[in-house]
Amino acid sequence: MLRANGGVWHKKDREQDNVPHTSIDTEAAWTKSGWHGWVYGWKLHLASAVAQVWIPLAALLTPANTADNEAAPALIQELPSELRFLLGDWHYNAPNVRQAWETDERIMVASQYGRYPHTGDGVEVRRVFHKLRSRTIENFNEHFKGIFDGHGHVPTKGLVNTQRFALAAVFVYQLALLYRFEQQLPLCIGLKAFLKAA
Repeated sequence: MLRANGGVWHKKDREQDNVPHTSIDTEAAWTKSGWHGWVYGWKLHLASAVAQVWIPLAALLTPANTADNEAAPALIQELPSELRFLLGDWHYNAPNVRQAWETDERIMVASQYGRYPHTGDGVEVRRVFHKLRSRTIENFNEHFKGIFDGHGHVPTKGLVNTQRFALAAVFVYQLALLYRFEQQLPLCIGLKAFLKAA
């Protein structure tokens, strides 16, 4: 989640098409996050490598009310064909996402619906993959927000401008990793200071 710049557009005003203040970004939207509560803004959808270094492989920015499974097929189209496993939480455990990803050689591993503990086939494998996924994407999100000051409000207004800001930040992060790799520098240690100094 990325918070929109300016004020928030409350539901009652939105329904009446009343914009009470010019600072409100009318292209943003509301969503409720388990971590952040209600947020008025944007959602940065990311697909990242599950590895020692968190490498974003695909990114998309949408209004915050866009469901994860709606955005997932566009991300999947950008992923390298060599990938075998796609890991996701229960929001991605949807028929349209499975259809976009799964083949005879590619498998999606996503959290299952229903009460825990699950006891069906593959539960232990899913548990290991879910832990890997959670550690990767949650840590990367915080790492990324820390580097690009994503805990506050975005400095832009409107969908296109906010896409430029967020997706350019992802691209700069990727370029920094590539540069540090080519220079045989540590990939993650000192990355924030390196980017801030650039």
